[in-house]
Amino acid sequence: MDRLALALGMSKKTLYVHFPSKDAMVAAIIAATGVSIRRQVSAILDGPGRFPEKLERLLRTVADHVGVMSPDFLRDLNRFAPQLFDEIQAIKERNIPTVFGRVMQLGIEQGMIRADIDVTFLAEYWLQVARGVHDPALLARTHLAPREALEKALDLFFGGVLSPAARKHLGQRLPGKPHA
Repeated sequence: MDRLALALGMSKKTLYVHFPSKDAMVAAIIAATGVSIRRQVSAILDGPGRFPEKLERLLRTVADHVGVMSPDFLRDLNRFAPQLFDEIQAIKERNIPTVFGRVMQLGIEQGMIRADIDVTFLAEYWLQVARGVHDPALLARTHLAPREALEKALDLFFGGVLSPAARKHLGQRLPGKPHA
């Protein structure tokens, strides 16, 4: 609190005039961050550009916000203020299916995403992935920061795990595909 007050150029007493507790401050930051992300993402999606540029800008924007939370902060938030941790997850649940679904639909329309993709399922799937990016237990097990976890998730999601040779070899043998 001393460092925060110093950085803001005010006393701790003044901070507590505006916020009754540390939790209230964190709640305000979480809410403002959610609004900021949604505003920036909407501007990207509503603005000019094709799918690749919009996707890149969207992902960079989200990564910039995700990257500021440390694993220790998330662990402490989950442990000592679970309602605030849950609010981060609720923001994801409100925004990711809509935003991600919208950008994936744009990708389909522009021929950059397979036309047979179920966008609703894809957006819900990505929501599950995004939950893991802030999961303190996952971050502890993998020794990753949230931004690193997001970058790895994006690489797996868009790049896949199979090499081109493996994809060619497996072809129609993958589960869910009719066998030749």
